[in-house]
Amino acid sequence: MKGILASLQWFVFILAGSVVAPLTIGAAFGMSVLEISTFVQRTFFVIGIVSLLQAFFGHKKPIVEGPAVLWWGVFLLFAGLGSTISADVSEVLQSIEMGMLVSGVLFILLSVFRVIEQVKRIFTPIVTGTYFILLVTQISGPFIKGILGVGYFTDEVHGTVAVLGIVTALVTILFATSRRFYLKSYSVLFGIAVGWLLFILFDIEKRIPFNGQSLVSFPEVFVWGTPVFDIGIVVTSAVVTLLLLINFVASIDVVGEVLEDTSDSRYNQAGIVMGISQILSGVFSAIGMVPLSYTAGFILSTRMKERLPFVMGSLLLLILSFFPAITMFFASIPVPVGYASMLLSFSNMLVIGLQAYMKAERDQHSLFIISLSLMIGIGVMFLTPASLAGIHPAFASVLNNGMIVGVLICIILEQAIIRKNKTKDQRGKTIGA
Repeated sequence: MKGILASLQWFVFILAGSVVAPLTIGAAFGMSVLEISTFVQRTFFVIGIVSLLQAFFGHKKPIVEGPAVLWWGVFLLFAGLGSTISADVSEVLQSIEMGMLVSGVLFILLSVFRVIEQVKRIFTPIVTGTYFILLVTQISGPFIKGILGVGYFTDEVHGTVAVLGIVTALVTILFATSRRFYLKSYSVLFGIAVGWLLFILFDIEKRIPFNGQSLVSFPEVFVWGTPVFDIGIVVTSAVVTLLLLINFVASIDVVGEVLEDTSDSRYNQAGIVMGISQILSGVFSAIGMVPLSYTAGFILSTRMKERLPFVMGSLLLLILSFFPAITMFFASIPVPVGYASMLLSFSNMLVIGLQAYMKAERDQHSLFIISLSLMIGIGVMFLTPASLAGIHPAFASVLNNGMIVGVLICIILEQAIIRKNKTKDQRGKTIGA
């Protein structure tokens, strides 16, 4: 019974964290309800396959795979710029398919030539702490808006949705802090169940209609059409690939720390699987995936560190992706409930970031790097999409992400100071000799 509940909670956690992306992207590109439903199905299918590949052949850790925020941003960015780079929306989507294929090939090459191991060296406690602080800062806005119902029915706070969202968050937190093992370990699962039931009772659940689709169906390939080469999107994809390395390495490291796993992190093997995942996302017209670092918060909240329940949850998601009706049922989880039930898991990443800072040297150089990186990163988050309209999409996709900008600033500053100190040391040794 314990294993079944654990597997079910992993399944719901993976699903709840992945369903929002295809729904919002589908709406941005004006897809029909049927198109969005199959988009959700293909996304779940790729997540299931990639999660299993990573668990058995990649990093071999229970880390949730999900739509990368960077790819999510690329979709939304080019949805708004579609008229300036392509003849119609379909060509934009076909170009993004090509971009994900290119990204996959690049990831495999970076892994084969062991570039990822070089990237690992720059992930000092300061960089890791900055990454998680900025990540929580960036997602805190959408989380609070989601819980309060902004965008659920209208662009304003919805009273009933807000109350039920807050109640769901409080219930989940109470479960997570309970002394009873089952309540604490399955807090996310119980929180989603309670929140979903409340939304049904108050009749504010938004159901996704099942429009006579086949009972069983295999996700189709290149649904948006044959991939099309577009230099702007290809360049953007190359930049995104390099930036995804930050998410990739940080996720593996932080989950490894939470699991207290001191074994080899298998970056190159995981990187090859990561490349395969990007290619699968392009082939099946889904969203580029990445290991999600908030898995660490989920593990901290639930104390579930075993790999088997994660594998079973991923396998369940993969199997159910062949059944559109069942997929749409679970995809009907109210978005505010998803946000509310995972609030504690995401907030735990802030704890991880602060703990990373505590491991760093507390000298003037470290404080300078941290303060400037956070200042710039958070400041960039306040830039509106309209303010970046005149910038090439390859750069706009980066400047649109304060977390990435702040982490890059942190890496550049720290490496510059490290090299400067090394140069001083070498000069000192030369003079002393």
